Amino acid sequence: MRILISVLLLLIAFFVFAFVSKKKSFSQNYPGKQNDQGIQFIEANWNKAIEEAKKQHKLIFLDAYASWCGPCRLLKRKTFPDKNAGDFFNKNFINVAIDMEQGDGPTLSSKYGVNAYPTLIITDADGNIITYTQGYIEPKELVAFGEHGLKESKK
Repeated sequence: MRILISVLLLLIAFFVFAFVSKKKSFSQNYPGKQNDQGIQFIEANWNKAIEEAKKQHKLIFLDAYASWCGPCRLLKRKTFPDKNAGDFFNKNFINVAIDMEQGDGPTLSSKYGVNAYPTLIITDADGNIITYTQGYIEPKELVAFGEHGLKESKK
């Protein structure tokens, strides 16, 4: 009987910790909240990104994600906090992260034809697409993607 009670208590504790800790929103965990060396994102505000890009004469880097997407979470945890990626993207882009299933997301998803997550998009300050990539990438690959976007924008 004690073993059964112990097992039940362990299962209850597991479920409490597993589900209660996941109630935080996906965007609350983006770098910049706790890690100032990574990519700093404007969260869920496309109009603000457009406004800042025009004001600062920069391109926009859009992280088009979904809250349930595993590779999106991996980008957030491993790639976006990277110091080199942060230095490069914060200097050259207005960075915005938008859940494609909320707020401005569905409209942007339709506009840019997002059909997989994550989709990383570089646009000009007017929102015209320059280049994009899909799926998880490492920090060095992300910087190379950003460099490609900068070159393409000058053509």
